[in-house]
Amino acid sequence: MNLSESQSTHNNFSRQTSKSKSGCCRGFSSVRTVSSTAPTSQHHQLQQLYQKLELKVSGLEKEVQRQTELRVMYKKRMEKTQDYLKYCLQIAQENGILDLIIRSKGEVSQSPLSPHAHALNSTPTPSHNHPNLMPILHQAKINGWFINPNEIQLGEKIGQGTTAEIHRGTWRGFDVAVKCMSAAFFGKNENGVVFFAQEVETLSKQRHRFVLHLMGACLDPPHHAWLVTEYLNTTLKEWLHGPGKRPKQRTAPLPPFEDRVMRALEIAQALHYLHEQKPKVIHRDLKPSNIFLDDALHVRVADFGHARFLGDDEMALTGETGTYVYMAPEVIRCEPYDEKCDVYSFGIILNELLTGNYPYIETQLGPAKIAMGVVEDELRPVLASRDDGEQLEELIDLICLCWNANPSTRPPFATISHTLKSYVKRLLQISK
Repeated sequence: MNLSESQSTHNNFSRQTSKSKSGCCRGFSSVRTVSSTAPTSQHHQLQQLYQKLELKVSGLEKEVQRQTELRVMYKKRMEKTQDYLKYCLQIAQENGILDLIIRSKGEVSQSPLSPHAHALNSTPTPSHNHPNLMPILHQAKINGWFINPNEIQLGEKIGQGTTAEIHRGTWRGFDVAVKCMSAAFFGKNENGVVFFAQEVETLSKQRHRFVLHLMGACLDPPHHAWLVTEYLNTTLKEWLHGPGKRPKQRTAPLPPFEDRVMRALEIAQALHYLHEQKPKVIHRDLKPSNIFLDDALHVRVADFGHARFLGDDEMALTGETGTYVYMAPEVIRCEPYDEKCDVYSFGIILNELLTGNYPYIETQLGPAKIAMGVVEDELRPVLASRDDGEQLEELIDLICLCWNANPSTRPPFATISHTLKSYVKRLLQISK
């Protein structure tokens, strides 16, 4: 091999080596580029997937929260509905409606779950051994206000309600009023003895000059469940509006303004006393027909058939207790309520005393529509005019506070009594 051939061979080998090296480098470079790009792409995909999962989890958490809130809301609604249905059942039992429904379906013998059906098939037994009545019976005998029915001479019937008749009577030489619970009430209502015991207990503990005085009781239901009280022949309703049914136009003259404000003060003082007791007593059915007047026109708050004992910070939930026209909106809605429901009723009564008009008489609405208006539209009676010349502005402001839709805004009877007492004092000074 000559020198030129050898040099040519060397050059060819060098070029091939260079190509090989160049190819290797290119391959290595490509591999290196691919391997560095792949993790970046995977990381980006994982981030997107993670974000999607986060959104799904967030959505699920919101849905769980929404379902929890709905469950709480529906539970509250169900509880309110149950209480309302219990109240409806109680009213149906008291008035014999449940009896008519059962009889119409021919299911008297097939309705063992109905307490009323049980009452139809059995004669009411004496209930003086009832656990709710035993302590009261014992207390009555110790304190001397237990009365044997033979001691009472019943006279004319002077009143009647769905559960009782009121008779004028004589007991040990005193004129008395005797509230005689209907025997049918105990037969139709399995809780009749409980309700009777509650009213007796409430009245027996009251010692206030403006609260009806219980003189004694006959405690042998169903036939001798009698409450004996002082005899008072005039109610606030009759004193303010006159006897008989309510006319559209006033026929009786209004009592003097000072007397009307004094009656309001006495009612407030009576309720202040009841609400300050331990446990506090809420009346729940405050209205002019449940407030009596003695010969000197002093009030007696009466009819504690709907009264309830409440501890401090306790709320009641018993459905539509009381009379729609005077009933607080939270009671109409079957919501928990406290003693402020009496403050609302007092606000309606105070306005009635000032105007001399029945509440809502100008609307021509029935009780049920009034109740709907009170709850949904904050319907209230027409206020007394601030231009009546009697310096009514302070009283009108008090009325508006008393019937405020928010119970916490309504003043306690301690404040109401103080306000009215100061007002009466100024009024008497002006009249001198």
